[in-house]
Amino acid sequence: MKHLLFSLPVLCTGSSFMHASHPEHRMNIVLILADDLGYECVGANGSDYVTPNLDKLAREGMRFEHCHSNPLSTPSRVQLMTGKYNVRNYTAFARLDRQEITFANLLKESGYATCVAGKWQLGAEKDSPMHFGFDSSCLWQHTQKAVDLERWDTRYAHPIADINGETVYFSREAFSPDIYCDFILDFIRENKAGPFFVYYPMALTHSPFVSTPDSKEWSPVRSATYRGDPMHFPDMVKYTDKLVGRIMDELERSNVKENTLVIFTGDNGTATSIVSSLHGKPYVGGKGKTSDSGTHVPLIVYYPDGEPGKVNSNLIDFTDFLPTLCEVAKVDTQSLSGLDGISFYPQLTGKNTPVREWIYCWYAPQQVDPEKATVFARTHQYKLYRSGEFYDVCSDFDEQYPIVPKSMTQEQKEAYDTLSAVIDQYEAYAIRK
Repeated sequence: MKHLLFSLPVLCTGSSFMHASHPEHRMNIVLILADDLGYECVGANGSDYVTPNLDKLAREGMRFEHCHSNPLSTPSRVQLMTGKYNVRNYTAFARLDRQEITFANLLKESGYATCVAGKWQLGAEKDSPMHFGFDSSCLWQHTQKAVDLERWDTRYAHPIADINGETVYFSREAFSPDIYCDFILDFIRENKAGPFFVYYPMALTHSPFVSTPDSKEWSPVRSATYRGDPMHFPDMVKYTDKLVGRIMDELERSNVKENTLVIFTGDNGTATSIVSSLHGKPYVGGKGKTSDSGTHVPLIVYYPDGEPGKVNSNLIDFTDFLPTLCEVAKVDTQSLSGLDGISFYPQLTGKNTPVREWIYCWYAPQQVDPEKATVFARTHQYKLYRSGEFYDVCSDFDEQYPIVPKSMTQEQKEAYDTLSAVIDQYEAYAIRK
């Protein structure tokens, strides 16, 4: 148990949070979250998709090989924004408990100008983005539902968005990813004196799979089906990459790139209807699944003073983002109760500090019955479910062959005991739900 506790951050009780006084020079932060884009969709990770801007970001920054989200959007976003595992604070799909404190709340309180643009899905109250710390917002699925009265998905073509809480109906020719990106570029230009924080939860590459304005067969009409045509997915990945490039270009144009931390990741695995290629082998998307294809996501971080092109093989999960952003922004989180994350900022700066030894997951997206949740803990190699299944995920990627106790090696027994202790320590929170 001593070994287990060593990897956890020191937590303090208390309901209030503290922030730093306002230092003159603090780094800007841009956090980009692609929707339904797994690890296998970035060229720098070994994919055959065309992602030149992300590949450049990896060359200039640090590429992480073992970042894990939750298997679905809202659970991942709640975990990302609060630094807590879902067992502590997940209440319902498409909702973030209004008692929670987000990274935007903390950065805004410390003097950052804050912006969110893209997919919301965290509460339909008109003041929801502002309540959670955002000065400016341009959002899909905020006060309006994902479909309009004619039952058409409004995610891409002929979009509907809420801009600072007011609903705007865009023209048939509008493509929503451009609207969100333009909003962010304007925000960067207006706040380049800094410090600023941009959270960009993209609409891309979630279904329906549609052509983009850069596609040869571009047509600004809504998809006739919810899923769309998977043949368009490569173009959607390419457009995602283009938007990342637009943001990086604007940071450079505004002369703030060398004072801006940029993070790119995905909220969960790719849709199961998409078959990609990773290192020359077929890779089936795993969205909604607790296997690696559902949780393994890209993570690329541009840090101006970091070591360019470095590859990091340490474990990272979505609870780690809030403490990382706060450390970058010089925001004190010691008075926040219940944080589960460990800042990976020291890894960006080359410091030799303790790193995460395991990842925990509590997954019940449509309901919060503790008995029905899928729960697991894992290391790089081994994965233990609360139900007792134990896998070597390095040799059994699809989790087809559970390791039975009588056949365990000493190493496997030790891993089993460690992961069992991780699961046990969080059960108290599940019981209180």
